[in-house]
This record gives sequence, C-alpha cells and structure tokens, in this order.
Amino acid sequence: MFILKAPFSSTGDQPQAIAALTKGVLEGKKDQVLLGVTGSGKTFTVANVIRNLNLPTLIISHNKTLAGQIYQEMREFFPDNAVSYFVSYYDFYQPEAYIPQSDTYIDKEAQINEQIDKLRLQSTTNILTRKDVVVVASVSCIYNIGSPADYGKYVLEIEVGKPFDLQQSMYRLAQLQYDRSEFDFKRGTFRVRGTEFDVYPAYEDIGYRVSHTGGMVTAIVRFDPLTGKQDASLDKLVIFPAKHFMADPQTIEKAEKEIRKDMEFEVALHKKAGRLVEAQRLSQRVNHDLEMIKEVGYVNGIENYSRYFDGRAEGDPPFSLLHYFRQAYGNKFLVVVDESHMSVPQIRGMFNGDFARKKTLIDFGFRLKAAYDNRPMRFEEFYKIPPNIIYLSATPNEWETARSTVVQQLVRPTGIVDPEVIVRPSKNEVQDLVAEIEKRVKQNQKGKILVTTLTKRIAEDLTEYLKEKGIKATYLHSDIETLERSDILDSLRKNEYDVLIGVNLLREGIDLPEVTLVAILDADKEGFLRSRTALIQTMGRAARNVGGEVIMYADEKTDSMTAAIAEINRRRTYQLAYNKKNNITPQTIIKSIRKRIIEKEEDLDELGNSKQSGYDYLLKGIRKESLTPYDKKKTIKRLEREMKKAAEEMNFEVAILLREKVKELNK
Repeated sequence: MFILKAPFSSTGDQPQAIAALTKGVLEGKKDQVLLGVTGSGKTFTVANVIRNLNLPTLIISHNKTLAGQIYQEMREFFPDNAVSYFVSYYDFYQPEAYIPQSDTYIDKEAQINEQIDKLRLQSTTNILTRKDVVVVASVSCIYNIGSPADYGKYVLEIEVGKPFDLQQSMYRLAQLQYDRSEFDFKRGTFRVRGTEFDVYPAYEDIGYRVSHTGGMVTAIVRFDPLTGKQDASLDKLVIFPAKHFMADPQTIEKAEKEIRKDMEFEVALHKKAGRLVEAQRLSQRVNHDLEMIKEVGYVNGIENYSRYFDGRAEGDPPFSLLHYFRQAYGNKFLVVVDESHMSVPQIRGMFNGDFARKKTLIDFGFRLKAAYDNRPMRFEEFYKIPPNIIYLSATPNEWETARSTVVQQLVRPTGIVDPEVIVRPSKNEVQDLVAEIEKRVKQNQKGKILVTTLTKRIAEDLTEYLKEKGIKATYLHSDIETLERSDILDSLRKNEYDVLIGVNLLREGIDLPEVTLVAILDADKEGFLRSRTALIQTMGRAARNVGGEVIMYADEKTDSMTAAIAEINRRRTYQLAYNKKNNITPQTIIKSIRKRIIEKEEDLDELGNSKQSGYDYLLKGIRKESLTPYDKKKTIKRLEREMKKAAEEMNFEVAILLREKVKELNK
C-alpha cells in the first residue's frame, strides 16, 4: 500500500490530470502523455497516480542528476515505502575498447561506488520481496544485469529454531559472492565470532548477527556495523546475492563447454582468414577468463559471457531491470518516462553505440561474438515489456503523442504565465539586443537576461562585445566543466553578471527565477537548436518571472517558430483564464541560492586552507609533495570518506573529482 505524504494537496489542473491518467491505466491504455509545463508539479501528479493505482513503478530519466532529484522527491512523498535509486556506477567507467588506427587496446576499468552499488542491489531486492516499490532509474536500466530468476533463486535463508550448519552457510555466502573478513567488516562480507555469525548484506546499511548453539539457530538480531548497537530481533533472515550475475557450479560447467566450443570455432575462422594474431589473442583471453571463473566464480568482464549463464539464445534480449519488474509483478506495474522528448531518443540510440564498440573488439579477437548479447535492449524490445507507460514532457515528440492519449497540465500553482513572445528582424539584432539589455538592467537591477546563439564562437565573441559596452556578461557552453557551470549560474543570480550567453545548455533544467528576458538570435535558422521542441524549452526559461519576455530575432517565420509561438500563446491564454477565474495574482518564484559546491581558489587562505568549509581544500589545497607517507595515507582515507559522502548527497561531479585526487596521491 502506497502512503503519500506531502505538505500540500493537488491544485490547479493537477486533479484532472491525476484522474485522467489513473483512469487511462485502469482502462488498459498502453501509452499516455502528461504534457505539463515546467513548474506545474508533474512529479507530484505522478506520485498521486502511483498512490491511486497502488502499482509498483519504474521511473526512467535521461540523466543521473534529474534521476537523483526525482528520487529525493519520491522518497519524501513515500517515506514509508520502498523508494530506490538505480543508475550506472558513477565513480569511473571506461568500457573495454580497441582503436585499430593506433593499435591501442583500452581495458575495462570500473571503480564501483559502494553507495550506488548498494542502491542498485537494494532496488532488485525490493522488487523481488515487496509490492510497494518505486525505482527511479537512468536509461542504463535497459542494460543487462543478469537473470532475475537466478538472482531470486540464490539466497541464504536462516530461521530461528531451525537447524544451522556454519560451514554450509559460509560456503553458500561464498557462492553469493560474499567475502569472509574478520577485521574489515563492510558491505558484502561476513565473519565468525565463536557461536555468532555476522553478515553485512551488500544492499543494506545494517548487519545481522546469527547466534547458534548445538546446530540450531537461537537468535537473529539486527545491529549497526559501526557501533555494534542492536536495534531489532528477527524470526527469519533472507540474504540475497552481492552481485547481479550469478551461476551455480552446474551452470558454470555447462557454460564452459559452450564457451570453449564457440572459442574453437571463432579461432578457426580467424586462422582461415589469415588473422593469426587475432586467433592467438582470442584463445588466450577466453582461456584466461574460464580459468578465473572456474577458480573464483567471477572475472572482470564476466558479463560478456552472460548469454551462456542466462541460458539465452544468440540474439535474445538481455535481462534488464524491466525483467525484474515483469518477473515479480507480471503485467501489474507502471513505467514513467521523464522528459520523454530526450529519454526516448536516448533509449533508441544506446544499442547502436554499444554495437559499434563491440564489433571492433570482436573483429580484432578481443571478444567472442557472444559479447554482442551483453548489450542494452533495442527500443522495440524495451517497448514490449511495460504494460502501461506514462510519458512526461513539456514538449513531447510526435512519436509519443501519435500513439498516446494526451493529458494536459498547463496551470502553475504560482499563477505565472508563459512569456510574451516578440519577433524582430535580425538586421541590427546585436544593437537592438544591447538596447534591451541596458533598458532592463536600468529598470531592474535583479532582472537577468539569457541569450542563445548557434555556435560557441558567436557566444564568446558576443560576450566580449557586451563587456566592451560596459555590460556584465559571461557565456556558458559545453567546454566549461560541469561544476563551473553551477558557479556561473549562481554568479548570475548574485548580480555578478546581468547577461548569460549560451548555445544548448539553456534548455532543460535551468531554473532561474530572476530571468526577465530570453533573447534567441538567428531564430529562423531551422535545425536541432531551432526546432519546435528546442524553442519551447528555451522560451520556458522566462516562465519563472512575472515580467518574463522572449524576443526572437528572425527575418522570416519558420514552421518551428510558428508552432512554438502558437504553443506558448496557447499555454499563456490558458493560465491567464485560470488566474482570472480563480482570482490569482501571479507571483515570481522565490528560490534561495545554494551554497557553492566547491570553493574557488581565492577562497583559500595563504596556507592553502579553505576559508569556508567545503571540498576545495581537499581538491586544490592538498600538495602531494608536502605530505609525509603517514599524512598521505590519512589524507587518502579522508578523501575516500568525502567521496562517499558526496555520492550519498548525489554530488556525482564532486565525487569524481575527489576520486581523481585519490588517484593522483596514489601514483
């Protein structure tokens, strides 16, 4: 049972959207679209739909940052339910690759973050053991993670009053990929202390202590691994695997025969074609992997042999997170695709990119052809699985709308309307823009202006030109590091700048209530950056302020411009009518400025310490050459603690930088 807790209730046109989406699912509609403007509370609407339907739900987002935001919101809405987070390992992932031009082989390198690993395992465990599940995932959820049937089958069950064999239990945990560790008790380990047997599950932050006497289980208690404090007693304990890829000895033996058979066949093909180096390379690689699997049950890159262990035929789709949902719930679950205009194309494109990389590895003898089947699902395979899909977007693509019932949510609780759109000729556009900027800066010192150009060079040149005119301007594009982008946006809000110029980063996710004007240069240059979707998203950046306006500079109206302007005007009219009917006075959104993630160099004192507490001292203030071996060891431990803390707070970019600092100190 889903219990929704929120300090507010549905308002505006949220109630009708909730009712329509709920009814659509109950009527068995495969596809529905929630066309909701930014700021209308689409996430809260979805939470209400989940509560109404009481269905386990998978929410897919096109990037980790947005997925993290949704996860945090859903966790607040459903504090008593199983809300989980499933994204790819963030720390570092370099996929295996080969560059023929330079004869460069790049081995797979993955630094798995324990926190995200725990959340991933927690997601699959929740799915197999509970009904009140919401999993927020990135599009990586369509990748192969092993058979849900095998994962659910490989468990260790312990029950009070039942027989207990210590040796057999330890052997079972080893099969589940747990390690014995008497001194370093951490996730995915177990230890033995007299008549007590401790297990630290890979998917939880707590440990379990099993007491046994005379071959019988006498007690099971849950405890804090750090303090040892016990907080609950249990009658039964079920431990799930520490990894998603599992196989028993019989399966491994059968798979080994099939792998060797395919290896011999493919080695012979390479030799027949005169590729002797490739033949030797493939034979050496596969034999090494088989020896590792036989000895320890695991090898780096074991997923490339997953078809053999899963019992899949060549070309069969991989087992993904969606298969766990289907395994546990049949056709009784819901899938929500957030920002579908971005997520759906991304799901479509993932297979092709993976196939191209694998093809090179296989052609040059680094992998068997079975590696092709360790892949993301094709879009057609993905689409077949969910019984019901709800697409969320302010600008859904034609693919979604053509096959779906479209439910609209156009009212913002704040009463803010979409901006008024003005089209002006591109002749003398820069001079006109300068005049508009100067006028607004003079009228409202806190009002900010966003300008979008078609290229990075134009953005940089225009910034320099505005600076020469005495205007506080800066630019934002993909060459600027992610963390610096956040600092630039904060600086804009703090009045250090009045104008921000960008290319394609001023679309989704930029929440700046101070923006009173969005100027779009070369709006009539039809293409990706000036498509209907891009224009609507860009114009939406001015929909946080009651004085928001949009100026498009164009010599002619393209079809995209006409469609985008018509849609913005439709939404504007709808909100104005709602405000009038309900006597609502629009109010600009008030949003506090978050503390800077990383302090700047000038915020360090003369000793290199941070004047403000933060991560900057760890990243810039620590000098490797000034550390003794003892200090270096202590510093690395501190960095690793802060890295984990940053990951828990969803500051993945910070965590990556901290990891790089650890690498630097370890050299």
